Amino acid sequence: MLGFMLVILGAALAAGLAGAGSALGTGIAGQAASGVVSEDPEKFGSLLVLQALPGTQGIYGLVALFMIINKMPALEAARSIAVGDGLAVLGAALPVGITGLLSAIYQGKVCAAGCSLVAKRPGEVGKAMVFGVIVETYAVLGLLGTILLLQRISLGG
Repeated sequence: MLGFMLVILGAALAAGLAGAGSALGTGIAGQAASGVVSEDPEKFGSLLVLQALPGTQGIYGLVALFMIINKMPALEAARSIAVGDGLAVLGAALPVGITGLLSAIYQGKVCAAGCSLVAKRPGEVGKAMVFGVIVETYAVLGLLGTILLLQRISLGG
């Protein structure tokens, strides 16, 4: 039963940490965007994209959660997952969870700075997005790490 609980904990951490990071990151960027839009409502569309960028990490965490759940055998057999296998899944879930949490927060800060750029130079929204996307790269690498690790784990059943 402990192995099963570790698998569930891994899935929860993958989605929970990445989702929490996305909530914080989009909140940070949203605060900056709201200030700009209060002065110039025409910039809403450009700033909405910058605010949404840190939200992708939560999606990556959810992808990992689904991948972990799909690895589990039928419920009766899942209860007998070995502790070592549960720990392996928990470890495999950490790259997407941790990189999702941290990169979303920092991406939110970069996108907030991008909102300031767009406030002064509306034509530079593409540059602001590129700065944010560079931070996104590490969330993608975290997801890739989780995927590669999960492919090596077999939960019998």
